[in-house]
Amino acid sequence: MTLEQATIRIARPTDNLEALLPFYRDGLGFRELGSFRDPDFDGVMLGHPNAPYHLEFTLAHGHTAGRAPTEDNLLVFYLPERNRFDAAVQRLRAAGFTPVPAFNPYWDDKGVTFEDPDGYRTVLQNASWDL
Repeated sequence: MTLEQATIRIARPTDNLEALLPFYRDGLGFRELGSFRDPDFDGVMLGHPNAPYHLEFTLAHGHTAGRAPTEDNLLVFYLPERNRFDAAVQRLRAAGFTPVPAFNPYWDDKGVTFEDPDGYRTVLQNASWDL
């Protein structure tokens, strides 16, 4: 297998796993794919069962993760179909999350930015990913 065929896990620490669940599960529609609890770390993996990516959030007991270091730490989801984009934005709003202005105004042109409880941001972009 080459990197072009790899599945990706994006992992990051948090100080409050429970606070993140409404954003990623309820707001973005991710499912819990797995979780663990042990004396040093607790964690949860969230994603979509058939997607080649998932997110892992870990809580290290006795350590502080803190908030996002900048407002430009982003996950970007490209949703070119307008109905899917509108549904995704509505789902986050219905879960109680309000859009925030993007740090980089580029993302406000065709997208909507939301911030999770740790200060990390997710952009829903109504465009295709054309490089």
